[in-house]
Amino acid sequence: MSLRALLPASCAVVEHAGPWPAATLLPDEARDLGPVAAPRRAEFAAGRACARAALVALALPPDPIGRGPDRAPRWPTGVRGSITHCVDHVAAAVTRAATCLTLAIDAEPNQPLPADVLAMIASDAERAHLAQAPRGAVCWDRLLFSAKESVYKAWHPVAGSWLGFEDVEVELAPAAGTFVATIGAPGPLPRLAGRFASTPTHVFTAIHVAG
Repeated sequence: MSLRALLPASCAVVEHAGPWPAATLLPDEARDLGPVAAPRRAEFAAGRACARAALVALALPPDPIGRGPDRAPRWPTGVRGSITHCVDHVAAAVTRAATCLTLAIDAEPNQPLPADVLAMIASDAERAHLAQAPRGAVCWDRLLFSAKESVYKAWHPVAGSWLGFEDVEVELAPAAGTFVATIGAPGPLPRLAGRFASTPTHVFTAIHVAG
């Protein structure tokens, strides 16, 4: 299972498992990225290529996906979208703004978080919740991290601000494959609900809020 299964049919999802495919940036995208190391350029280009392919799948032109001053993708007018890339997975999802308030996806390696990272991103209540999760093939601490990443991506376009790890309290529902995030910061979205999935190599989270 991957990100496609986590989003409604109104979303176009393009994803690639394995090493990032070679891709070329459009001039506007290259300008926005600026001078960076080759691995970062390859990562950025692969994500943008998936995003443009997703636009085409939605019967829209493959316009450049630039980057704003806040480093978030700049989507064409009338489009909501999200991009994610990690080791051996890159993906983009897009949908029409007329039917969606916000959209977010995230992919992460299905590997445990370092203990110091977990302490930084998770509250006492979240760590206690993780301790009760069923043992098995899913690294629940990494899934928690991914869920928070999706929450940040979903929140930012609507609120116009970024959240800290401490601003988001996530409760996972392992049997249902869902999660709910309570937002502690003031803003337009006090709660966000999402879905998750996993493979032996990756965990995936997604949020779609109809609008």
